[in-house]
Amino acid sequence: MWTATYSKKAPGLTAAQVWKVWSDVDQWHTWQDDIEHAKMLGDFKTGSKFAFKPKGGPNLTLELTEVRPGESFTDLTRFPLARMYDAHDLVDTEDGVEIKLHMRLEGPLSFLWRKLVAEDVAKGFAAQTDALIAKVRNG
Repeated sequence: MWTATYSKKAPGLTAAQVWKVWSDVDQWHTWQDDIEHAKMLGDFKTGSKFAFKPKGGPNLTLELTEVRPGESFTDLTRFPLARMYDAHDLVDTEDGVEIKLHMRLEGPLSFLWRKLVAEDVAKGFAAQTDALIAKVRNG
């Protein structure tokens, strides 16, 4: 198993404000420059799926394995003989919201998918979080 984590506080923002942008999957491409498109296939709730295409990558279908509205969600990407879980958490603090990202890769071929996909995704956590914060602040 391999993991990567990242967290950042966003002074002056609330979990509710960030959640509104995070849960609008169809608009992810407007603030994440590494996504061609994302499309929710149903409601944003546990068990639902969404279509996802990273720039330069294949069309994928990801599953929401856990959704706690206003607080967190985890999505699952299935690879041959490996699974990648991306957890997204929001914690309101006195001076703003803390945004936490946690990636977990497991399975017999996780070492391969770590090199092919996961490390690059994790390297983008800081830029992705900055873009999310900018989208929330600027609309």
